[in-house]
Amino acid sequence: MRYRWRKLTPEQRASLLEWRKQRSFPWHSPPHAIGGRGTYHLTAACLDHAPCIGHSPERMGEFCAARLAALGPVTTGIHAWCVLPNHYHLLVSVPDLRSATWALGKLHGRTSFNWNKEENTRGRQVWYAAADRFMRGDRHFWATMNYIHHNPVRHGYVKRWQDWPYSSVHEFLAGLSRDEAERIWREYPLEDYGAGWDEPGS
Repeated sequence: MRYRWRKLTPEQRASLLEWRKQRSFPWHSPPHAIGGRGTYHLTAACLDHAPCIGHSPERMGEFCAARLAALGPVTTGIHAWCVLPNHYHLLVSVPDLRSATWALGKLHGRTSFNWNKEENTRGRQVWYAAADRFMRGDRHFWATMNYIHHNPVRHGYVKRWQDWPYSSVHEFLAGLSRDEAERIWREYPLEDYGAGWDEPGS
């Protein structure tokens, strides 16, 4: 949402804010499900997009495992995930969003401490931005699934999804036929990903 907001005209911004206010939604972020229960796209990035996670292949692998372990007790489903050298994505179902973000916050604090100790950079801020986005339906869910698995290709790390080892794409493809995977990709394309999902009629 914050990226699309920058492209709106002043009139479009005023209209969107008024629509949010009338529905008691947060003015500048997507609404959450009642009680924080639902399916969310969670993202977090390192400060200035520094490749702190990608310091080494070992750290990348350890972070993947630690993140999934931290979320296991507070989620009802981890549908997709991807870790890149400077940020990560998750598509999860949760009974309480606050519990999930708290678990990730604890993980961020622990990894910051350990990584700064390893690199002799005590006091460095490792993590910066974190965001959550509530899934509004099947189209939103499957497009987000494609977005997450396509992320390493989008950022130029690999040419094919399955060439990136730090992702749920391997489990995803193992559970589908090639035809079904291609159908999902075609039916839920990434063009204009997210456009309109915070607006009336979305």
